[in-house]
Amino acid sequence: MRIALFATCIVDAMYPRVAHATVAVLERLGHTVVFPEGQACCGQMHVNSGHFSEGRKVIENHVRAFESEEYDVAVAPSGSCTASVRHQQPMIAERFGDADLAERASCIGSKTLELSQLLVDVLGITDAEEQLGSWFPHSLTYHPSCHGARLLRLGDRQERLLKSVGGIDYRPLGESDQCCGFGGTFSVKNSAVSTAMLADKTARIAETGAMGCSGGDASCLMHIGGGLARQGTGLHTYHLAEILASTREQPLNPHEEVNA
Repeated sequence: MRIALFATCIVDAMYPRVAHATVAVLERLGHTVVFPEGQACCGQMHVNSGHFSEGRKVIENHVRAFESEEYDVAVAPSGSCTASVRHQQPMIAERFGDADLAERASCIGSKTLELSQLLVDVLGITDAEEQLGSWFPHSLTYHPSCHGARLLRLGDRQERLLKSVGGIDYRPLGESDQCCGFGGTFSVKNSAVSTAMLADKTARIAETGAMGCSGGDASCLMHIGGGLARQGTGLHTYHLAEILASTREQPLNPHEEVNA
């Protein structure tokens, strides 16, 4: 299968190892991964902040970029960005009465999947250790992102994949369905509320006794990781793709600042 990678702007700019890990997992399964040039932001930040005109321009760029490459399916290591491509982009195009852009955006959105959706629903991965060789012999808990849970309805796909990683000591997270407080520009406009929500989330993570927290969105993990660091917990965050890419032969070092 020919798979187009939508790296997302936060991964491209701040967490490139997440993109590398995503490619490693897919190539391990024998698929060809391509990177449509010209891709940038999905426009979620603009749309969520009410800047629809600016967001439309970003959406036009995304559509052009992913029309420039031949592929069977596109994948993003992000529930929120995938949700934006699938739901927000056609909605904004329709808002401006641009039927052509709406149709093109819908076409690309229908072919864009979040990583766990692709692995579980399309590629049939149910056992990460057996089918991917994933190995991470450490304790880990998991935070499901809001967009992944509520817009994409990922359910327990990411959690099931993590639990099937070889050697892992999985620790359930209390009140896991509660938001971490990031919410993109919400954390800037409502910093006090965001900080309070983050404090609740990091407290629940610490209660598990795990050495770190995983998830499927780099933005949430950035927010959570920052809170854990400021509190001096010594705990780190790890993207799902990084855990799945870790093997006995090439293990992820849990004590290295992997998200840098």
